Amino acid sequence: MRRGIAATALVASFALAATACGGSDSGGKADGPVTITWWDTSNATNEAPTYKALIKDFEAANKDIKVKYVNVQFDQAQNKFDTAAGASGAPDVLRSEVGWTPAFAKKGYFLPLDGTEALADQAKFKSNLIEQAQYDGKTYGVPFVTDTLALVYNKQLFEKAGVEAPKTWDDLKKAAATIKTKTGVDGYWGSTQAYYAQTFLHGEGTDTVDAAAKKITVNSAAAKKGYGTWLSLFSGKGLHKADTTADAYAHIQDAFVNGKVAAIIQGPWEITNFYKGSAFTDKSNLGIATVPAGSTGKAGAPTGGHNLSVYAGSDSAHQKAALKFVNFMTSAKSQSTIALKNSTLPTRDDAYTTEVKADPGIAGFQTVLSAAQPRPALPEYSSLWGPLDIELPKVAGGKESLDKGLSNAEVAIAKLVPDFSK
Repeated sequence: MRRGIAATALVASFALAATACGGSDSGGKADGPVTITWWDTSNATNEAPTYKALIKDFEAANKDIKVKYVNVQFDQAQNKFDTAAGASGAPDVLRSEVGWTPAFAKKGYFLPLDGTEALADQAKFKSNLIEQAQYDGKTYGVPFVTDTLALVYNKQLFEKAGVEAPKTWDDLKKAAATIKTKTGVDGYWGSTQAYYAQTFLHGEGTDTVDAAAKKITVNSAAAKKGYGTWLSLFSGKGLHKADTTADAYAHIQDAFVNGKVAAIIQGPWEITNFYKGSAFTDKSNLGIATVPAGSTGKAGAPTGGHNLSVYAGSDSAHQKAALKFVNFMTSAKSQSTIALKNSTLPTRDDAYTTEVKADPGIAGFQTVLSAAQPRPALPEYSSLWGPLDIELPKVAGGKESLDKGLSNAEVAIAKLVPDFSK
């Protein structure tokens, strides 16, 4: 989750803030509607049209509020908002990645939402998603869409090999070897990205850091055990070797959707793309299971997703309108609509209607959400994967040992959280 910004991007962010900020918008006059600005960070082609349609519905039901929609590229949005908020010119509402929420809350950029209209239905949302929208005892975002990782697999290949979805990593190794023997294709292809390797840490009951104890744990015995299991899945019968190229993600995804590998670890953001592959023209062929468990006996995929957060620098009229808009966009009806159109996972149980669950991808991922691990309310948490994204490909590619890679990551992480002990 590394973030960087060039000088041109900084200029762009100031320009965007000047034209899109809610606080300086002329809307809100006594004789006209309040105009709020929403920065949406979703895919502009596949997801944004659904949100634009919902905005029209919201405006039709709320004649005194207009919504200025701005789609901001996800990989630029964090820095752009940070710059705009620091200059008191941020949008009234931000689609905030869950890792950004505590970071911006710590800076005072987000409005606490406890007791507001935005969180009127708080009890309806999954508790672990509310938990990761909190910082220092207050809630700064309403869960909008969620995701986690699961073992996604090709049912036909598994059935042909006579194997079931594995419960443990050892089971996965055995299944992969059998699939290779019976079908001729690899049974599993793992990722070298830190986010995907996180499941192996949770499976050993640990994390990159212990936020409560303020301790760096990425190089602990438990972490080494988890990463050791991760590393072992790149060699052996039916286990695809590590891809450390810049296009690794696309290579793994393409192989899976076209039946060239039987299983991978992936998130629900790829549901629509699964169905575009030759292996899943029949959607029912997509199998989804909880990620295999580590030695603790527990599976531990990380929870991701996005919240809707309200800018604390907007005036009271814009904040009131923003709170109403957030309530509307996160309602059960809106979330069901979004799920049906975008194949994303709702954050509240009452949005999983019969129609929504007719999509096997959504229904499958819903079943694994209960095992997902919420991120700690640590503003720096998402940035901790940066050093690991540098070291893990080297380890998987045989360019350095696991001990060396984790030691290097520990040193780099210590600079990101200088008040944490090793």
